[in-house]
Amino acid sequence: MAAIAPQLKKLLLGLAAGGIGFGLALLLWLPGWLDGWEGTAWDWRVNLLARPVPATDAIRLILIDQNSLDWAKRENAIGWPWPREVYGAVLDFCRRQGAKAVVFDLLFTEPSTYGVADDAAFGEAIRSGPPFVGSLFLSRTQGAEHGWPPGIPEPKTAIAGLDAWRGETGAGEGPALRGAFPVPEVARSSAILADTRLNPDPDNVYRRVKLFSLFAGRILPAPALGAYLAAAPDTPLAIARGALTVGERPIPIDERGEAILNFRGGSGTHLSYSAAAVIQSELRIREGKEPVIPGTDLFRDKYVFFGISAPGLFDLRPTPVSGVYPGVEISATALDNILAGDFLRPAPAAAALALTLVLALLAGTVTSRVAGIAGSLSVTGGFLLLPALLAAAAYRLGFWLPLVLPEVAVGATLFAAGVLYYTTEGRQKLFIKNAFKQYLSPAVIEELIRYPERLKLGGERRELSIFFSDLEGFTGISEGLEPEELTALLNDYLSAMTDIIHEEGGTVDKYEGDAIIAFWNAPLPQPDHALRCVRAALRCQEKLAALRPAFRERIGRDLRMRIGINSGPAVVGNLGSRTRFDYTMLGDAVNLASRLEGINKQFGTYTVLSQATLDLLAGGVPVRELARVAVVGRREAVRIFEPLTADQQATRQEDLRIFGAGLAEFYRGRFAEAERIFAEIAPRDAAARAYAAKCRSLHEQPPEAWEGVWVVTTK
Repeated sequence: MAAIAPQLKKLLLGLAAGGIGFGLALLLWLPGWLDGWEGTAWDWRVNLLARPVPATDAIRLILIDQNSLDWAKRENAIGWPWPREVYGAVLDFCRRQGAKAVVFDLLFTEPSTYGVADDAAFGEAIRSGPPFVGSLFLSRTQGAEHGWPPGIPEPKTAIAGLDAWRGETGAGEGPALRGAFPVPEVARSSAILADTRLNPDPDNVYRRVKLFSLFAGRILPAPALGAYLAAAPDTPLAIARGALTVGERPIPIDERGEAILNFRGGSGTHLSYSAAAVIQSELRIREGKEPVIPGTDLFRDKYVFFGISAPGLFDLRPTPVSGVYPGVEISATALDNILAGDFLRPAPAAAALALTLVLALLAGTVTSRVAGIAGSLSVTGGFLLLPALLAAAAYRLGFWLPLVLPEVAVGATLFAAGVLYYTTEGRQKLFIKNAFKQYLSPAVIEELIRYPERLKLGGERRELSIFFSDLEGFTGISEGLEPEELTALLNDYLSAMTDIIHEEGGTVDKYEGDAIIAFWNAPLPQPDHALRCVRAALRCQEKLAALRPAFRERIGRDLRMRIGINSGPAVVGNLGSRTRFDYTMLGDAVNLASRLEGINKQFGTYTVLSQATLDLLAGGVPVRELARVAVVGRREAVRIFEPLTADQQATRQEDLRIFGAGLAEFYRGRFAEAERIFAEIAPRDAAARAYAAKCRSLHEQPPEAWEGVWVVTTK
């Protein structure tokens, strides 16, 4: 239960951060303050993911580009606007090439400056060509007509359910529209008249299209829908909330009747031809010559849009795929979407809000469970990227899923989580780092930060493995060194030993001059604490042996270290006053470890461990038994052992066997026999030399009651 509480606290903090992030995003989203950014984010998706589809090839463009204007001026001395008989050549070429329908995205609202015959000739060309979609323009402010003009055929387009839809949505209400209609010769010859008006989003980028308009009670399709109906005039239309159905193709629309365009790519994605090349080709064909544009089926069963791309004629619009996109190509894209049936749908607001809430809460809870810079950066980067990936996936599925809303929610959540972390757990972790950076390895500190519940501030009773070390003869060494030399020597020695202790997961209690006091199994549990402690001792001895030649050059003497190790219960924790404390340990087991370090002097050894530590090693380290000793301050004798490396055990097998035999005789009280055995290896074994001397002393003055215990009379 103690471990559950911190996890629950983290979860609640994460959920709180998620709630804050979602709430802030909602406050920015509801008034529309994120709309501009959302438009930019949408344009990024379109540029990244726009692709042509088979329907794209069903559309052709003929464009009055700058080259066409230059050609007309240079070759024919024709300025803008062109004579309308020129467009007759375009229509004849479209008819000759088998076009399905032709859309002219040009307004002919005034009689031709070249005379009535020019308009009449153009009207005849329209009637003789493919089904023709003429253009008119509806506006709140421009146009002479407030009602349907006499002499202009009324449109036959009908939409089932229109009145009900208008009643539900209120679409079409507002100031009355005014119309700019084409001259009668064009209007009467057209299969359909289309409203060429295009409405940008509030940021002046064209992302949507209105597929029909209402004027004086009549329905006027947009050029895209007009082209479709011109080629298939019997196609039924129906409308209901959220969809305009063209034949059997439902088109998603909003409350204003606008559909989101599914762009296929930048300008030029739909195959286009220069108007000059088309006109020249038609004129050359009439003369029996080869056309400029080769081929006889260029427009076979294609929808042809005729419009402007020359910059000086001002029909270039900003779109998601380009800042200068011909207005006629926007209409072509709309027809492309009708044919493919893949206009994009806005994701339902409820779904977008639900997803945003889930992402915010998820970001908060996951962030609360990670630790470390790498983990935090990974989570932050992952959650900031996730809304973009979801939005891109939604685009592929045909939906405009808001991106900025969840990004703001996730970003605000991550920031809120950081603030909450700093004001709550951050302080705790900072305390842990400051309190333990002198004692613990960075890995152990990070583990404590991850699981602070494992740390009990104050004192607690733990079984520890305790390490005491001291340099042999260091007082004499220090007296012969300058303070700077002594400090440098100690720093190098203590750093090397401390690194090993930390690598083995130990906690440094303190330094006392050249002495190092450390322990294992606190503050974090370590089931193998005895093995770690003994392994650290052996590694420290090996490291000092490797450093000994360099130290000898510096001070002229060898450095050797004595280590005492014991395991047992102790009180460990932050002990001291309210303003100053140390993470340290107290107890009889600690005192014994200190005594064992000094006992090395008795036997000429450098590492000694107790029976309590040996019992926990479970054979993990080879040892030789040294003695049963009675130390100052303890009533009961303690069995002590010298740990060995694998190499020492292998190379000293015979000496270890002899030492064991001598120790057995010593325990029996057969001092003369024990002395004889120890003497065999005394020249090469300091412990054997110590025992040989001890046996001589005991043989000369036998003890009254012998229990096999070596009594130590000094600390």
